[in-house]
Amino acid sequence: MNRYTLIAGVNGTGKSSLCGVLEGQKILFGHIIDADYIAKQNGFDVVQAGKQAIFEINQCLKKNISFTQETTLAGKRVEKTILQARKQGYSISLFYVGLNSMEESLRRIENRVRKGGHNIPPEDVRRRYESRYESLGRVLPYCDEVVFYDNENGFVKVAEMRNNRFYFCNGYRPKWLQELKETLLL
Repeated sequence: MNRYTLIAGVNGTGKSSLCGVLEGQKILFGHIIDADYIAKQNGFDVVQAGKQAIFEINQCLKKNISFTQETTLAGKRVEKTILQARKQGYSISLFYVGLNSMEESLRRIENRVRKGGHNIPPEDVRRRYESRYESLGRVLPYCDEVVFYDNENGFVKVAEMRNNRFYFCNGYRPKWLQELKETLLL
């Protein structure tokens, strides 16, 4: 069975780093689509990179191959992609990484920029942070597997969802995850 995997979280939470950690655990991702990486590799601006990412997603669906997308879950496109993938028989896996504060996301982005990485306008980060639970709530019902990671001090698996049931892991319950559970009534 083909798999559509999402590595999701607000900007600055560590999606690309989590992807590397999961690859080290031998999780198979198929074709990895990361608009930030596409931009860097090709000298594209954000719009060009986004269009190329959409093209690659559509090609994966057309060729019926497994793929992974890094995403903030902002907007409606991811939900449409999930629905199309499910219609084609894909299993949907979501690995979500969170932090306890928007300020920490902004600090990590500033640090990334100081090291030569890409910037995200603070107003975009704020908007995505404030709507993160709503964005996540839109896609959770379609996922076959969901694993939550906290990245306050390295990646810690803190919860998972299987068969629409939520389970805490490791006894550690970060503030953001408790808020998510209460907000979405998981």
